[in-house]
Parts: sequence; structure tokens; C-alpha cells
Amino acid sequence: MLFSEIIGQADVKQQLIQSVQHNRLSHAMILLAPEGAGGLPLGLAFTQYLVCENKKDQDACGQCAACIKASQFVHPDIHYSYPVIPRKSGDKPVSTDYISEWREFVVAQPYGNAYDWLQFIGAENKQGNITATECQDIIHKLNLKSFESGYKILVMWMPEYLGNEGNRLLKLIEEPPKNTLFILIAENQEQILATILSRTHLIKINPLAKADMIVALEERNNVPASRAQQIATLTAGNYREALYLLQHSEDDYHELLRSWLNHLFTGNRVALQEWIEGISSAKTGRENQKQFLRYFINLLEHTIRLQYLDKNLLAFSPEETDFAGKLAKLANLDQMQEIAEELNNASYYIERNANGKMLFHALSIKLQYIFKKKPLPVM
Repeated sequence: MLFSEIIGQADVKQQLIQSVQHNRLSHAMILLAPEGAGGLPLGLAFTQYLVCENKKDQDACGQCAACIKASQFVHPDIHYSYPVIPRKSGDKPVSTDYISEWREFVVAQPYGNAYDWLQFIGAENKQGNITATECQDIIHKLNLKSFESGYKILVMWMPEYLGNEGNRLLKLIEEPPKNTLFILIAENQEQILATILSRTHLIKINPLAKADMIVALEERNNVPASRAQQIATLTAGNYREALYLLQHSEDDYHELLRSWLNHLFTGNRVALQEWIEGISSAKTGRENQKQFLRYFINLLEHTIRLQYLDKNLLAFSPEETDFAGKLAKLANLDQMQEIAEELNNASYYIERNANGKMLFHALSIKLQYIFKKKPLPVM
């Protein structure tokens, strides 16, 4: 991948290029980028620039043997690590077990998130991990001599999925073999092991600028200017979210939310229990549950925007805009803030394997109390 193929982020591109040109390259760095800002593409473009045999002033050449291999993710001195799942019970998976899928995913969804990746490999409701076995494999690979490049490079995507087993890598990070580089690409600084965070150079990447997002949507996705403006306004620098709005219908989540709120307001306990059974089933999956809660949060934000912005500047469907208008009559700003906090909390506990039925049952009770302006029960 070339720097020229990445949306915006001119300052970060320049910073990375100059670190090589001025010989100020850190042997271990974290590219900390919010979802959809291009952290993974930047990391991949940087690795290609590092191994390129005929570097240009502002980019890799894209034509030498090293560039071709790097662009196809087959360069022998660039290793990749990312969350994976066991293919069957008892497996101790490593990233190379999924290298074919990884190459396909990066080409198809370079701005995708961990949820997209895990669904791509069929994880369903399984939680991905970067395992202790993976850490041992990394140590083994990076202690070998390089084959073709002057560097040996590890690109680790989503180090947040490292548990305490990540401490196995500390000695290697502190005292790496010569010309060994660690490029970690993360979204959430708080979820990175503190021991690793303290030993790496942190490069913070901002969400995409609105102007860059609009240009990308118009030129890469053939989106009309007015629609590109709407989506860029709504997604706040998240290109992954922008593509999601373009490519996927929200009808399922919309109807799911409509049914939930209807059951809550009518007090239909039987229907509510059936709804909870459905949303917490294995078929729905934990990641899909989190996406649903995120959709609800986005709709709450949309409801607030409707009170202050021109409807024509917003990217939700007319049906969702109408629903948001009705929601505004049911909850004031303070109530919507309380609801959003409860939804964020629920998403946090889903990530930590909370029981789905108990979680959505408790969340339903809390929302009923919030809508009725009653103090929340202690649970």
C-alpha cells in the first residue's frame, strides 16, 4: 500500500517519512488511530516504504520487487499479528493460520475494524485474541535473520486484544535484534497493556478531516456532493462508518429498536421477554449486539442534531429521522444522555462476556425507569 492511496492524514504521513529520512526511526511505535481514521493503511504504507528499494521523497516507488511483495502482503521480512479465534475446540491459534483471510480482508476492507475482521473469519459470537502461542511465534520469527530487507518488521493490529501474555514480548521490545521494528496499530489506548505502552513511541492520529472525507466519498465511491457532505457530517471522520452507511441498510436494527421501545412503553412483558431471547441468542452474537447498541447511540445523537441542524444536512433515512423526532418527544436531553451512558456500559460488559439475557433484561428495566424519570434501581 502506498501513502498516496491513503485518505488525508498528510501530517502523519510526513512524520513517518521524515523519521526514516532523518534517521530518527523508533524501533517500537504505536499508531493510535480512532476507528475509520486509517491507522491500518498508514501502518501498511509505512512498512512498504521501509522495505522499498527505490524510495521517492514522499512515498515508496510501488514498482520494485520489495514493493510488489509488500503490497501483496507476502514480503518475508514483514510479519503480521492480529486477533484470531480457534478453528476448533482445543486449538491454540496463531495469526499465520489466517494469513490467506488476512490478505483478502486488508485488500477488501483496509478501514475495517476488529468486528469486521472477526466476522470475515466467521467468528460469529466468539471473542478474538492475540494468544500466548502467538507471542511465542512472534519471538521466534523476530529472532531469525532477515531474508531480503534491512529490516525485520512486526505489524501488530489491535494490540488491545493482548492479555497479560503480551508481557512475554517485553524483553524483545526493550532489547530487539538489530534493525527489528515493532509497529503496533491500535484504537483504544486504555486497553493496551501499560507495560507495552510505556516501552513504545506513541503517535496519535486524528479522525479524518471532513474535507478529506468528502473528497474520498466523491472520488472513490462516486457519492454525489450533497450526499457526501451529509455522510461526512454524520460520521465525524470515520471512513469505515461512512462506508457502512453507504453499503448496508439499517432496517434490521431500526425495526429491532422500534420493537424494543414499543414493548417497553406498552409494558408487554411476554413480547419483551421474546425480544430479549432473540437479541441475546447465539445466532445474534456479541459483536452484533454491540453494533445494535451503537446504532441506538447514533440515533440518539441524530435526535439531538435534529434540534439544532437542518434536516437536509443529516444522513439518516426519512424513516429514521421521523423516528428520531418521535424519540425527542419521549426523552429530554438529560434522559438521552442517561440512556447513552447505559448503552455504552452495556456494550462494555458485552465485550467482557456478560450474560446476554441478564444484560438486556437489566438494560430494559433501566430504560423504563429513565423514560419515566424515576431514579435508577440498584442492580
